[in-house]
Amino acid sequence: MARPNRAAERRAQLVEVARAAVVERGIVDLRLRDVADRAGMSSGSVLYYFPSLAELLAEVQREAVDRFCVARERVARDHLDPRLRLLATIHSGLPAGPDDELCLLLYELGAVARRDPVYAARHIALYERQVAIYTAILEAGAATGVFDLVADPLSIARNLVTLEDGYGLHLTLAVPALDVAVAESAIRSYAATATRCALEDL
Repeated sequence: MARPNRAAERRAQLVEVARAAVVERGIVDLRLRDVADRAGMSSGSVLYYFPSLAELLAEVQREAVDRFCVARERVARDHLDPRLRLLATIHSGLPAGPDDELCLLLYELGAVARRDPVYAARHIALYERQVAIYTAILEAGAATGVFDLVADPLSIARNLVTLEDGYGLHLTLAVPALDVAVAESAIRSYAATATRCALEDL
C-alpha cells in the first residue's frame, strides 16, 4: 500500500511555525534556522517544502491576509442594519491589544512590502479587500437613506481603513500610545461625521 502524501500537512505545519516565529522574533531577524528548529527539522528539510525562506513567508502572508479578510467579511454579513454593519466592521479591524497575533503578523509582514513587490501586491490586496467591505456598507446605507455621505463611498472607505491601520500600529507598540476603546471611539466619530448618522447610541 502506498504511503500517504504528507506534503500538504507538513507545509501547513511549517506555515504555522513560521507564523509564530515572525510574531515572536520579528521578520527582520528571522532566519531559516529559527523556523527549522521550531519545526524539529533541518534547514534542508524545510527547503524541500519551500524553496526559500522568502517563499515560506510569502505563504504565511497569503494565509494571514485571507484569514483576516474572511473574518471581516463574515462580521459585515452578520447584520442587516447598515449602521450595525459599519460599527461591527470598525470593531473587527482593530487589534484586540498589543498581543493580537494576527494583527502583529500583518504589521510585521507589511514592513517587507516596502522593498518586495510580491509582499507589496498582497498588502495592496489586503487594503483593497477591506476598502471593498466598507464601500459596500456605505453604498447600502446611502441607498436606503440611512446614511447621508459627505463624500463618495470609496473615499470614506479608504479613510476608514487608513485610520484603522494607523491606530492599530499604535495599539501594537511595545508601549501602546492609547487603548482599543479610545481608538475605536475615534474611528466611530469619523464614521458618524462621514455618514451624517448618529452612531454613538447603537
